[in-house]
Amino acid sequence: MHIAAVGWIYVTLMMAITEETVVAGIMTFFFYGVLPTLIILYVSGSGRRRQRREQESQRINEEKQAATAALADTDSHDNHRAS
Repeated sequence: MHIAAVGWIYVTLMMAITEETVVAGIMTFFFYGVLPTLIILYVSGSGRRRQRREQESQRINEEKQAATAALADTDSHDNHRAS
């Protein structure tokens, strides 16, 4: 996907170079090249971001469960000593 984005940026850069004014060249490069490429890369990466978020949430839940289990084990161990 990234190689296609680089290719598209190159094509729009060549289009921008052929514009008659600098302002038209900058606008061509930004509106035909950079902006659409950023949008497509952002949308195509949404699945990976969601998956990373879910993995992080799962890791946090596992750490909470481990901490709760360790605390419960420590409490039961202390109760056995007191008896």
